[in-house]
Amino acid sequence: MNEFIWTLIWGGILFVVVFLVNYFLILKRGYKNIKNVKKRKKNKKIEDFVGFSILIPKFKLDINKMNLNYVFILSSLINAFIISIVFIIIYSIPWDLPFQILLGFVLLFGLIYALYELLGRHLVKKGWNKDE
Repeated sequence: MNEFIWTLIWGGILFVVVFLVNYFLILKRGYKNIKNVKKRKKNKKIEDFVGFSILIPKFKLDINKMNLNYVFILSSLINAFIISIVFIIIYSIPWDLPFQILLGFVLLFGLIYALYELLGRHLVKKGWNKDE
């Protein structure tokens, strides 16, 4: 029982460390890109970002109504959570490498679909969809 508790503690610490590192790296890179899009320094549109390219067409969101910083922070949290949880699960299961990779892909795509679906529904409830 004592070994199980230590495993949970180390797993939790590892999850928090991986989550925070991923979150701040994603946030740092993304804020720079959002500032460039707002200043029109590069020929990028806001739809070119991965999280936004999934959300905008599927939920028919209006970019002009959206608070881009709010959506980007939520998207960064979701991405960091997905990366962290898949890493922890794959790291903790003692399977052969091909099975770990297969499980990783299944978890990755399942979590992306599920969490971005929840985020899109949340943004529609906020009233940021296009009025048709």
